[in-house]
Amino acid sequence: MLSNADIEALEDILFAEPWGEDAVDFFGLHGVVCASVVGPTELSREDIFLLATGLDQLPAEGVPLAFSSAVEKLAKGMAHSLDMGQALELPEPEDGDPMNALENWCAGFVDTFLEHEDEWLGDNEDEAADLLVPMLTLSGLFDDEDFRKVRENEKLSRQMAEAIPDSLTDLYLLFHAPD
Repeated sequence: MLSNADIEALEDILFAEPWGEDAVDFFGLHGVVCASVVGPTELSREDIFLLATGLDQLPAEGVPLAFSSAVEKLAKGMAHSLDMGQALELPEPEDGDPMNALENWCAGFVDTFLEHEDEWLGDNEDEAADLLVPMLTLSGLFDDEDFRKVRENEKLSRQMAEAIPDSLTDLYLLFHAPD
């Protein structure tokens, strides 16, 4: 678990010049890290930094130590929970709009999936695609009519949101459980 100070330090990095306008917030970063943990491709801290900030190349000074440390702590905590058979808990905002935070989380997760789509859909395309539906739907990244209808329906949105922890566990098992 990250402390509030860790999260504040992360957001200071994420919203720094010159990439701050294109960067994800903490919820989006959590989604990126989660996709790295549950998916078939474990991303380096550098790749996570590039995805989270929207940069094409690393800044001259590299990835800030506080960022690498926080990402490492997040990834280890997620992998440990999944290895222990526990469902992952998504971060919730202390104030503000929980659906906006969830949308940001899903967008970070889906962006990471899209960067490595071939690996995700390689051998188990149908199963992986089915498990990705809640995150794809709630990410707000697609203007698909069916996704939009679900997002506009509070009951269906809540059902999709409630399905995410099980989908994450199943994705993790799909890609990481021994055959």
